[in-house]
Amino acid sequence: MRVAMYYRNSDVRLEKMPTPDIGPGEVLVKALACGVCGSDVMEWYRIKRAPLVLGHEMAGEIAAVGEGVTGWSPGDRVFASHHIPCNTCHYCLSGHHTACETLHTTNYDPGGFAEYVRLSALNVDRGLFRLPDAMDWDTATLIEPVACVVRGLRSLAAPPGSTTLVLGSGISGLLNIAAARAFGAGRVFATDIYTGRLDLARQFGATDAFDASDDIPAKLRAANDGRLADCVIVSTGSHAAARQALTCIDRGGTVLFFAVPNEDIAVPINDFWRSDITLRTTYGNSPTDAHQAIAFLQAGYIPVDRMITHRLPLSETQKGFQLVAEGRHSLKVIIHPQE
Repeated sequence: MRVAMYYRNSDVRLEKMPTPDIGPGEVLVKALACGVCGSDVMEWYRIKRAPLVLGHEMAGEIAAVGEGVTGWSPGDRVFASHHIPCNTCHYCLSGHHTACETLHTTNYDPGGFAEYVRLSALNVDRGLFRLPDAMDWDTATLIEPVACVVRGLRSLAAPPGSTTLVLGSGISGLLNIAAARAFGAGRVFATDIYTGRLDLARQFGATDAFDASDDIPAKLRAANDGRLADCVIVSTGSHAAARQALTCIDRGGTVLFFAVPNEDIAVPINDFWRSDITLRTTYGNSPTDAHQAIAFLQAGYIPVDRMITHRLPLSETQKGFQLVAEGRHSLKVIIHPQE
């Protein structure tokens, strides 16, 4: 089968490798669409394991089922999670599924940028989801990123009507903006360094959007009755954005690191201690989050079809990585492995 083999962001090659064999309890999926995630182009993180086949936002059709598999048949339309929690350890039972060691050691074989993907028995048991009949393949690739957003927003537990600031208006930021609205946020503000993305932020639900180089705390106070934000969501890996987030949170508020910089930042802990400010992180998603993401997409709460800017064949995966890495001329890039 054909795969897009990752060596680095500027070197993704179309290569061939054997189609995976499946064993008892396993499933082979014919990959029909897979999104390029911003984390796929985090070269400092990915290059340590290169060469490898990336892609974890995959939807497709079951091609074969292994011995003992029940409830699934060839031809079924599915979305598959790549990281799966055990649901039995201390962390899962306390609600911290993405801290589960099993979740960090499970994945597709080889990756979604391939014509076929093998799912382990564990993935089949708790990470395989049937697609609604009306959901197309490209929309289905957004289940994973939307599930990650859902998990982050649930962790905020923000009261309805809260003011939210989203730093970064790329695809992750836009999903957070739209989902925050669905979760009942009041005013939603956004930032970015590109003017075009500020316009997109407004289109997808932001009350207003500001150039990230401006005095954002001052902009917030002017637009929010003199107050800073109740919730700040960092949706870019920019070190400057991470630092900026700490200056934009109101007393009693929460900063959520949906994305993180590749180096630590200084935290004004004494000020935060006196002001009852919370810092939270969010990583990945659980099966419950994926179910909620499917429901959100099926109901049309998040218009992801308007966020897809590029659809490319497997042979042009390198172009897709370039578009996402540059971040200026794309939002969501989808690879079609069978083309």
